[in-house]
Amino acid sequence: MEVKRETLSPIKEWVMYWRQYMPQVGTRKLYQLIKPKLVEHDIKLGRDGLFTYLRREGLLVKTKKSYIKTTFSKHWMKKHPNLLKDKTPTKPEEVFVSDITYVQSNEGVHYLSLVTDAFSRKIVGYHLSNEMKATDVVKVLNMAITNRHYEHDAIHHSDRGLQYCSALYQSVLETNKIRPSMTDGYDCYQNALAERINGILKQEFLLYQCNTLDELQILVRESISTYNEMRPHLSLDMKTPKEVHIIKSQQKMLA
Repeated sequence: MEVKRETLSPIKEWVMYWRQYMPQVGTRKLYQLIKPKLVEHDIKLGRDGLFTYLRREGLLVKTKKSYIKTTFSKHWMKKHPNLLKDKTPTKPEEVFVSDITYVQSNEGVHYLSLVTDAFSRKIVGYHLSNEMKATDVVKVLNMAITNRHYEHDAIHHSDRGLQYCSALYQSVLETNKIRPSMTDGYDCYQNALAERINGILKQEFLLYQCNTLDELQILVRESISTYNEMRPHLSLDMKTPKEVHIIKSQQKMLA
C-alpha cells in the first residue's frame, strides 16, 4: 500500500537536517539516520520507499569525480613489504592506514593527510596544507600517536610515497614501536580503506566548496568530527567509528 504524500511531508525536514552535516550522504545511511523518526511518527517506509521519495523530490545526491596524483613512488628510499595481505585487524589501534588526497578551494589545490584506524574506521589524525612535505604527514602521525589509548603492537600501512618512506617518518614509527607496511607498487586496492575514507570526506562532505584555505580548514575539522561521531557505517553494523572505538575500549577495561 502506497504511503500518502501528506504523511511523508516531515521527511524532507529530517533529510535536510542530516544533509547539513553530510551533504552527500547516500540513501542507505540516510535511511538509518532518520529511521528513529519514522518509527516515532509511525510512518511505514522502507529504504526503497525512501529512495523513491528522494528521487521524486529531487533530493538524490550527485557524485563529483576528478583526479590529481598524490603518490610518487619512483624514488631511491627504502620501501617496506605489505604486512596486511593475510591480516584482518581485530581491535582498535592495531592497524593504522594513511594516505594523502587533494582538496580544492578557490585559492588552488591543497593536500589533506589522514591516518585512520583500520578496525573502527575512526580518523585519528589529519592535517591540511598547501604542500605534501614529510613534515606535514609526520604531524598527522604524531596526532594519531598522541590520541592512542593502547600500548599493544601496531602496524602502519601506506602507499610507497616518498613522504612515508622518508627517514623522518620512519624514525617516528620506529620510536613508537609501530611496524611499517606498504603497498606493492602503485596499487590503490592494497590501501583500499584509506582511499575509501578519502572518497567519503570529499564526496559526502563537499570539501571542494570553499573559497579559501582557512574556510577549508574549518570544514575539514567539522567534517571529520561528523564522520567520526555521527556517520553510520555498513561495515560497522551501522554504528559510528567513535562508537566502535569506545565499545572495544570498554570491553578491554572489563576483560
